[in-house]
Amino acid sequence: MKSSSITRTSPMSRQKAALKSGEKKLRARKCSVRGCKEPATTFTGLKGWCSPEHGAVLGLEAIAKKKQQSAKEERKSDKVRKEALMGYWDWIAAVQEVFNRYIRLRDAGKLCIDCGKPFEPQKFGGSMDAGHYLSRGSAHHLRFDERNVHGQRKNCNRPGGATREAFRNGMITRIGLEAVEALESDQASREWTIPELKALKAHYLEKIKQLKRTRGDAC
Repeated sequence: MKSSSITRTSPMSRQKAALKSGEKKLRARKCSVRGCKEPATTFTGLKGWCSPEHGAVLGLEAIAKKKQQSAKEERKSDKVRKEALMGYWDWIAAVQEVFNRYIRLRDAGKLCIDCGKPFEPQKFGGSMDAGHYLSRGSAHHLRFDERNVHGQRKNCNRPGGATREAFRNGMITRIGLEAVEALESDQASREWTIPELKALKAHYLEKIKQLKRTRGDAC
């Protein structure tokens, strides 16, 4: 079969041909400054402006955008360098901060796990801690277990505050006796690798974002 030759034309060539044949007219581009509806007379790439004043505005916007992008890249680079220097316990602390933030957000609106009193959101620094039923010192492997950590009034979480019995009673009410006894009997030794800790931090950052989105909060 004899193939027919196909002539390819560029978009600009087609546009010029259409203009010559009267099929359509080229639309005048407007000034790129926001809110300006005047036709552009001067162009640089995809940007156009109607006057030297608006050209200067676009120039300042371009400089600001470039600085913003440069600062963003610098922050990202600093973060990568900082993370490269972090050891195991640095990552544990980083995950703990995000995990505790999630617990406080999760338990917002609930009562203190110990005393059953409401929290005081207007108090400077907040009034809620992420309290561990089995402490991080005695049960390191449960420090990131959501069953083991609940919103606790700061005064209850301090020495001389609420008793372990009060915390346990609150736990039984909140998650049930079976779950509490499962935590108490869990003696499995767990350690995390640094990649696992990185993934855990990302996991709780995402859970925070989803919880805020569900509640309509600003992320």
